[in-house]
Amino acid sequence: MRIRLGWRRAPWLGRALSAGLAAMLLAPVTACQPDITPSGSPTDWPAASARHWQWQWQLAGVLDPAVEADVFVLDPVGTTAAQTAELHSRGRRLVCQVHVGSVHPVDLDASRYPARVRGVPSAGTGRSWLDVRQWDTLRPVLADRFRLCRGKGFGAVLLADADGYDRRSGFPLEFDDQLRFNRRVATLARSLALSPGLLGALPQVAALAPDFDFAVNEECVRLTQCAKLLPFVDAGKPVFHVEYAGVPTDFCVTSVGYGFASIRKNRTLDAWRLPCPRP
Repeated sequence: MRIRLGWRRAPWLGRALSAGLAAMLLAPVTACQPDITPSGSPTDWPAASARHWQWQWQLAGVLDPAVEADVFVLDPVGTTAAQTAELHSRGRRLVCQVHVGSVHPVDLDASRYPARVRGVPSAGTGRSWLDVRQWDTLRPVLADRFRLCRGKGFGAVLLADADGYDRRSGFPLEFDDQLRFNRRVATLARSLALSPGLLGALPQVAALAPDFDFAVNEECVRLTQCAKLLPFVDAGKPVFHVEYAGVPTDFCVTSVGYGFASIRKNRTLDAWRLPCPRP
């Protein structure tokens, strides 16, 4: 089952890193790896390793457990307990991606969202935005989604569609409505032994970085927005970053300089990936 979500390059970084990075890209990715231990419950993210993770984001196609990545972001519905067990045996950290601010008609629990909390469908995805002010209605559904993650062996959860206030949701959502909801969901995840991560939602990163353990970003190099993620980096928290175009020798100069774990992916988020080297 497929689930779809959801800066300007600093000149001094390019000059300082371009020569060394070109050499790094020619070396095996596994060279000089730090001592990164398997995940606990919930997943821990040692600050000393924040710049050194290799990661995989796969939501489509047949799961490839042999990918040389420390962290796997996966669909909790389509991923089996046997697959997570195999990944654990390889010492991988596992993150489930959960849409917390939207619902799709084919979601197995879609009927649990009453019409009053469903808003305008998101363009191109078929997902309807949710009224995140209705916490008492949304909380039990989200809690069960998180329990599914825990039951399948995930130690962390990536919160997708956490920016409905900034979209045409069909509800008069404000910045503070979304901020309150995102913090509540992060707290709920922790209460169920899951480490919370934030997908996108760049305008709220500065406010939410203390509440989340890691961030996932799409295309901040192309969109010249990477500096907005520095609150995570400055706090010693990992930023997992993906670009869908370009070659690593170009965008890795920027992203590695900012301290991100970066990869090139197809937009379908299948198994293929091309990582930036570890710094």
